[in-house]
Amino acid sequence: HMDMRIQSFLLFSWQCFKALCCKGPPPPRPEYDLVCIGLTGSGKTSLLSQLCSESQENIVSTTGFSIKAVPFQNAVLNVKELGGADTIRKYWSRYYQGSQGVIFVLDSASSEDDLETARNELHSALQHPQLCTLPFLILANHQDKPAARSVQEVC
Repeated sequence: HMDMRIQSFLLFSWQCFKALCCKGPPPPRPEYDLVCIGLTGSGKTSLLSQLCSESQENIVSTTGFSIKAVPFQNAVLNVKELGGADTIRKYWSRYYQGSQGVIFVLDSASSEDDLETARNELHSALQHPQLCTLPFLILANHQDKPAARSVQEVC
């Protein structure tokens, strides 16, 4: 009679232990590869640093490219950020392959000339064979600046 109680207790203990401690690793979250483009100073690096909960201090412009894994509850976005200097933009298309979406960041408080350049780069990306069928997020950044254009003005 005592052995059955011990066995029941051990079985119960084992089930509790398994339930609390042996769940194993969580199932992998789906991953999506995105490309993030925009002119220098538009805020690409700051945006990705904010999404990754990294420090906003001492951010410098990206030369070349960087890749950040941006974790969300249900997915991970592997974002390839491409530098926005005019000497780098001509190479953007070399990094488009495999992208599943595009984040285009523009400075809504930039000069008319820079806004026109951003418009041309956006149109070029929208027409690129590797991007033209992908979802685009167009982020009008720097809305906190006094010279920021409204969404309607940016459109």
